[in-house]
Amino acid sequence: MKNWIATLCLAAGAAATAPMAWAATFEIPDAGVSFKAPEGFTELTSEEIGAKYASGRAPTFVAGNAQRTTTIALELKPQALTKDKLPQVKASFETLFDRVIPRIDWKQKKLIDMQGQQWIYLEMTSRASEADIYNIMLVTPHRGRMLVLNLNSTKGDFPAVEKELRKSLETIAVAGE
Repeated sequence: MKNWIATLCLAAGAAATAPMAWAATFEIPDAGVSFKAPEGFTELTSEEIGAKYASGRAPTFVAGNAQRTTTIALELKPQALTKDKLPQVKASFETLFDRVIPRIDWKQKKLIDMQGQQWIYLEMTSRASEADIYNIMLVTPHRGRMLVLNLNSTKGDFPAVEKELRKSLETIAVAGE
């Protein structure tokens, strides 16, 4: 019995300290961005993107888990953005989201430095039409435009994927201006 418990404890410890398993490194050449996604994430098809973003404002790239309840979306928007405008744009997003997102609950709203680049970092929960959502949104100037990354998950799934999503954020690479 003691050997079984010791083996179980060793296995649990090894699993907790094991290196993160990555599904793939996604590269979006048109945007000059790459990142490593958590294990099990695959690129959504155009049909899946169309269904998930029915408003017609779909991002150019989306990867998600098998159930599609957790996604990482990326869009290089046409709006111009420079580093000096980040505080103003952050305040605008906060005001807009407070007005249009039902039951928004802010977790964090700040400017961060990630991989030598300044980003707006907005973390929140909200109510979507079919589920409560946990959202992490990052915005930075890139090629004179606004690069937006959005990680979202159902609130129920978020605790199981949070560590992997946060690790994925650390792998974002933005190439060339």
